[in-house]
Amino acid sequence: MTEEHSAQWHDEPTDYAQIGKLPRFVAASADDGKAASVSSLNITAAAADPELLDLPWHVALEDWPAEYLAALPRGISRHIVRFAHLGGSVIAIKETSEHVARHEYHMLRKLARFDVPCVEPVAVITGRTTPDGRPLNPVLVTRHLKFSMPYRALFSQMLRKDTLTRLIDAQALLLVRLHLIGFYWGDVSLSNTLFRRDAGAFAAYLVDAETGELYPDLSTGQREYDLEIARVNIAGELMDLLDGGLIEEKVDPVATSELIMDSYRRLWAELTEKESFELGERWRVGARIRRLNELGFDVEEYAIKTTQNGSTIQLQPKVVDAGHHQRRLLRLTGLDAQENQARRLLNDMDSFRADNNPSMDEEYSAHLWVSQVFEPIVRSIPRDLSGKLEPAEVVHEVLEHRWYMSEKQERHIPLAEAVQSYIDSVLRHRRDEAAIMLNPPTGLLKILDAETEESRYGGDETIDDYPDADD
Repeated sequence: MTEEHSAQWHDEPTDYAQIGKLPRFVAASADDGKAASVSSLNITAAAADPELLDLPWHVALEDWPAEYLAALPRGISRHIVRFAHLGGSVIAIKETSEHVARHEYHMLRKLARFDVPCVEPVAVITGRTTPDGRPLNPVLVTRHLKFSMPYRALFSQMLRKDTLTRLIDAQALLLVRLHLIGFYWGDVSLSNTLFRRDAGAFAAYLVDAETGELYPDLSTGQREYDLEIARVNIAGELMDLLDGGLIEEKVDPVATSELIMDSYRRLWAELTEKESFELGERWRVGARIRRLNELGFDVEEYAIKTTQNGSTIQLQPKVVDAGHHQRRLLRLTGLDAQENQARRLLNDMDSFRADNNPSMDEEYSAHLWVSQVFEPIVRSIPRDLSGKLEPAEVVHEVLEHRWYMSEKQERHIPLAEAVQSYIDSVLRHRRDEAAIMLNPPTGLLKILDAETEESRYGGDETIDDYPDADD
């Protein structure tokens, strides 16, 4: 890189306690603009990545040569967005104003510290100019989320209404998690969300945080306004899909978009509402914990108040964050999976322990399960099929496939037999869901076939609806 286009690296801001927007930068004068035409790039990042310097920052993003780009499906955006290769990963690059880029970068860093599902910010790059000195817009660089897709890619082939409902439920859960930490999104939509498979359901990740604000707490009005934005935006997006013939004609976009209201309020009530019960019904404390855990939330403490007559107790759990099953799986095995995937794998792990040695130490039993179940399944997947699904989803599907085989044949199916049957009859016919698709087919990108399991097994049943796969 020439001296004119050398880079100045700046540390990522560490004032995580700051609430809300970053201060605006003072506009540059005309003389400053002349100097900027030959100045170096200014890169703000958490860690210096020299490979960023190999990208053509002196070229407008819409004109970047194809050799730098990754052919990934893009969602609808008001900005110019491109995917590019960076080492062994893919990054998303968005041209915007400097203030917006820095604000969004700052918000994404904060959300990551709260362990909220969102894309990873990589850098903000300013000081871009063409070789003849013409200024170019700053960019925000984020890391592309592997095995994820924008909603339009999910609908590149017809999805049924119940699958659409699960998609909206995932969006509602994401919004609840954001509101619990005091984050007001301001532009909730399917377009600003990425979706990943999560053991037959979907997990939603925030992509666009440029309109977001972080507060100590959100008022009811702020939450309801965010929810109304979600309802209106989703209705519009579904109308667009309906016009394009990408969802069933019987789907009512307005009525379907209102599902997020019901799903959100149901989740919010379960997580935050006070509950009153008689003194003899203390078992309901445990029931409330189990329901919260099933939603993926941990409970750190309770606020229990006895009423004046002493006959009832009011319970209000203090919910800290989501990921109960994820953290347990990570603690026991070191495996990092989605919440539903973690729940399924833990179910099998617990059954493995019960079948082999119920008195065995939990951590030691988990180690045996990884070496005797998880790793053999992953190693059995041929290299040319390894990009079809992420390992945790593959293991979940193999265990489910094994149970259905056992039920159909009315015999115990050895794990090796189930794996081979799954590879031959299921996995080979799947489309790749890995993040890097270098040679996508022409026409519509038919990426995720969300109905594969339903059409194969004849319904929405999951392995949790039946006895454990290893029984």
